Amino acid sequence: MADGLIFLVDDDDAVRASLRALLETAGYRTAQFGSGTDFLHSPDIGLGSCVLLDVKMPGPDGLEVQRQLNERGETLPVIILTGHGDIAMAVQAIRAGAVDFLEKPVSRDRLLKSVARALDIDHSVRQDQRERSEIGSRLRGLSRRERQVLERLVRGRTNKFVARELGISPRTIEVYRRNVMTKMGADSLSHLVRMTLLAGFDPVGNDTVAVRGSN
Repeated sequence: MADGLIFLVDDDDAVRASLRALLETAGYRTAQFGSGTDFLHSPDIGLGSCVLLDVKMPGPDGLEVQRQLNERGETLPVIILTGHGDIAMAVQAIRAGAVDFLEKPVSRDRLLKSVARALDIDHSVRQDQRERSEIGSRLRGLSRRERQVLERLVRGRTNKFVARELGISPRTIEVYRRNVMTKMGADSLSHLVRMTLLAGFDPVGNDTVAVRGSN
């Protein structure tokens, strides 16, 4: 059984029925919408794994729906459905971040390959989001002094340099460094740097971009 909820947004009932049959036969769950407005108002958008979006519809067309999704910060992968005369619009959608475009009528193999690719992207994005959230939680669990040490370590400062800057001994810095590595779950300095970058902390930028707290 395939994973993922696939949104079908098309004003043509027959097209939606055909897509639904193809996808549900392959084990996917689907939710159908007859207009971009109905889809954009759905409270379930965050539950989806991708959306098949008709490029030409009454009301907001596919490009406008895609624009609004991007504006909201939605990461839902978009696959554009297009007629033969809509290729230029489909290319525009690709430039705006769409995963693929499919010409109607679409073959089963072409549809399933495109959906599988979109689901891979969705899985990767969600995994990154989970990792960022976990790293952010660990960062917030550091004490103020541990955060100060972390900020300098990921900028390539040596223990002696950090000790002089913070006015404490290098041996004490080493204790804080071990505490930081343990609390962050990092097995090396390079691992720690990668984690902080994933969380949005730039080690060559401001000292406290992503590690502020009250401790």
